[in-house]
Amino acid sequence: MKRIEETVHVDAVECDDQSRRRFIRNIALAGAGAAGMGMMPGLRSSAWAAGSDAPEKTDLTIGFIPLTDCASVVMAGELGLFKKYGLNVTISKEASWAAVRDKLVLGELDAAHVLYGMLYGVTLGIAGQKKDMAVLMGINHNGQAITLSNQLKDKGVTDGAALKKLVDAKEREYTFAQTFPTSTHAMWLYYWLGAHGINPFGDVKTITVPPPQMVANMRVGNMDGFCVGEPWNARAIADGIGFTATTSQGIWKDHPEKVLGTTLEFTQKYPNTTRAMMMAVLEASQFIDDMKNREKVAKIIASKSYVNAPESVVLGRMLGHYDNGMGKTWDDPDYMKFSNGGEVNFPYLSHGVWFMTQFKRWGLLKDDVDYLAVAKQVNQTALYSEVAGALKVPVPSSSMKVETLFDGVTFDATKAAEYAAGFKVRV
Repeated sequence: MKRIEETVHVDAVECDDQSRRRFIRNIALAGAGAAGMGMMPGLRSSAWAAGSDAPEKTDLTIGFIPLTDCASVVMAGELGLFKKYGLNVTISKEASWAAVRDKLVLGELDAAHVLYGMLYGVTLGIAGQKKDMAVLMGINHNGQAITLSNQLKDKGVTDGAALKKLVDAKEREYTFAQTFPTSTHAMWLYYWLGAHGINPFGDVKTITVPPPQMVANMRVGNMDGFCVGEPWNARAIADGIGFTATTSQGIWKDHPEKVLGTTLEFTQKYPNTTRAMMMAVLEASQFIDDMKNREKVAKIIASKSYVNAPESVVLGRMLGHYDNGMGKTWDDPDYMKFSNGGEVNFPYLSHGVWFMTQFKRWGLLKDDVDYLAVAKQVNQTALYSEVAGALKVPVPSSSMKVETLFDGVTFDATKAAEYAAGFKVRV
């Protein structure tokens, strides 16, 4: 099959649209001026050299779920970066991913720290009301995990192979939780189970639980394991109720995770606002990835207003210090990353295709779609390239990557249908 490659170059910022070029120049000047002058309100308002380049909508509400990887959205607010780019942003703490979905679709949230797979699920009409959505940029790579209960450990289960033997014994039905039907967490959990010969839709029961409720539900025995973002895996260990069977980066090194997302309609109606919002989050991502800032970030996001968890629980895995709850500790070089020189933030088309192949594998998508065409619609690669170019953040030469996950299976987005159909364990 002929390889298809979608290339996005740094010089995408040198577009023919004069208003866009003027916007980028002016917003960069505004940012530099605001930074140099302490971001005084008067300067912020006067820094817009051309009214047509100013944000069309300045008052925004951006949602988040209490997870460590909400940090770039939270810090964009805490560091005054949204104000630097002419935005007045309310950061809204949401109760569940379903609430985030509904509020985005209804326009109650302008944008959100959101699940990559949710935006594709909504676009495809398999995760609620169908609506065209937009992945603006990646927020983080890595930093999730699969936690199993100590009751399973007492039965000798410490890894996927041992879990497979227990499930095959059919002593009872085992239950595992993810955070949303088309979430990253559902896909990591299903992929890990499938790689060990366990069908998540036939051999075990899977349920949906909001991230902050995972630990409490495991404590009372509602599930035998879960996949969620930090700090809730570390919290289960700290509370003595579970252990880490694998990290998500152990499944797929430097995998895509949360994104900054909105509706496609919002990006079309408010393009300047969208770019300003992305610039603020991109700057926050760079701040967080400077490891000397992580203690400060952990202290802020651990507070009751945001994640509401002990600072030590948040900070440990944010620094890459891991304890699996079974006596093993290690420093993971593949800890949660928010920038990594821009590699985290670029919305690779191939990543969007990967999620759709898993939807097809597990029967969430009944038929193959034009995977690459959908990804090109959802992932705003050109828009991101404009923003990154203005901030001198490197942009990769191609929006397609060939990657291999922990089971040794290679994913090539140009062969999406074959990949989705090629797994032994599937629906």
